[in-house]
Amino acid sequence: MTTWQCVKSCGACCYLNPEERPDLDRYLTPDQLQLYLSLIGADGWCIHYDASDRRCRIYSTRPDFCRVTAATFEAMFDLDPADLNDFAIDCCQQHIGDRYGEESPEMARFNQAVGVSPGEEPLSL
Repeated sequence: MTTWQCVKSCGACCYLNPEERPDLDRYLTPDQLQLYLSLIGADGWCIHYDASDRRCRIYSTRPDFCRVTAATFEAMFDLDPADLNDFAIDCCQQHIGDRYGEESPEMARFNQAVGVSPGEEPLSL
């Protein structure tokens, strides 16, 4: 059984470049979209992402759309809460693969944390 969890020193989801997320307006409200766009730095990373420590500087007060919760994902993606675990794992694997590569240490740490065995195919919904 795989169980989603965030792994420290990753931050792949903090790369907010909207060119890589063209459907933002489909799952964010207009106010959320405005906030999201205001968080993007010139390099495409969230302005609150500390690249030297690879962590969020506002983690405890980050916006709802940055939180992996059943309520957030149900509101944004109309996702059944029972599907959250697999969906979140798949999202993280996609972001980590895009940012750091499929064979990166970040991917290996994430897969180990969520219980995906070495050599096992990443989840895909």
